[in-house]
Amino acid sequence: MSADPAGPAEVEAARLLLARMGVSPADLLAAAPTAPARPMPTVGAWIDTVTAMVSQGTARSYGSYWKKARAAWGERPLDQVSASDIRAEAERAKSTAVVRRNSRGGRNAAENFIAAMRCLYKHAQEDDLIDERNNPARRVTKPRRLPSTRRALPDERLDEVNTVVATTGNDPELDSLIVRLHEETAGRRGGAIAMRPRDLDDEQCLVYLREKGETARWQPVSPTLMRALLHHVETRGPGDPDGQLLRYANGNPITDRRYDNIWKRVGQNLPWAYAQQISAHWLRHTTLTWVERAFGFAVARAYAGHSDSRDNITAGYVKADIHDVATALAALTGEPHPLARRPGTRPPASAPASMAPTE
Repeated sequence: MSADPAGPAEVEAARLLLARMGVSPADLLAAAPTAPARPMPTVGAWIDTVTAMVSQGTARSYGSYWKKARAAWGERPLDQVSASDIRAEAERAKSTAVVRRNSRGGRNAAENFIAAMRCLYKHAQEDDLIDERNNPARRVTKPRRLPSTRRALPDERLDEVNTVVATTGNDPELDSLIVRLHEETAGRRGGAIAMRPRDLDDEQCLVYLREKGETARWQPVSPTLMRALLHHVETRGPGDPDGQLLRYANGNPITDRRYDNIWKRVGQNLPWAYAQQISAHWLRHTTLTWVERAFGFAVARAYAGHSDSRDNITAGYVKADIHDVATALAALTGEPHPLARRPGTRPPASAPASMAPTE
């Protein structure tokens, strides 16, 4: 049972007693026992700690940049890295970035390095290793992000891509399934690779996508695509509902390399695709642009799986649900969907010819 708080008389008596003893309140505070200081980990050791804490996707995204930090300051204590050190290493990452046809001067490499360091120091701050005021990564400004050069593909170009994918390569069945999945869902590559057999709801024609930032959503797909996914699981899956869904003919799960193979082949057959470095993300732009034009911003935002409305206040009021997304998909593919709204509840829209139902 706690004692009652001291009154003015008790406080004055204590003050007089301390004065006679020659002890000040500051002396009492200075003499109070303090917890031993926590040893400051090195940059290398902290990278190992954070790698074990974050998701596999985050570790994969930042891994190459943490490797650069380890090489530069691996044995240095975490609190002995300055903002200028991070800024200099970001510039080094920018200057040594791999030059591709669609490179933008290494700006993305510098931005990603700074983001990787902010992740490291954010966890150090949360663990009380670094004070917010002394967080060097927060004081380094990211390069201004340039507008994306990706855009929606016109219908005839999308047809060309689909034809190349379906008629070339050593596994056109797999590649066509991958491309169709991205065209219908506008999903990201990581979400498709992470899909499991248990992520299929065949009754409602939904797939569960787990994407970057640990976001997840149920996304409508057409009955045609759902049948193709179920057939793929039946013929190529090992029977593990928690295993990876997309697999090669020998049963091994696909990796990012399969995407590289697809788009390299598309570029070899279509000079315009090679020149512009077409990739799966262009399919996301294509589908979302069509949805936005036909069904408006709110439906396109829900279709994309975006949830952050900080940059658009209206988005916090104008929201679309899974039924709106299913309605847009039904118009896109020309196939009915079990979750689509009744005809007449949305303005009609004609689907691109390339998205016509397949046998």
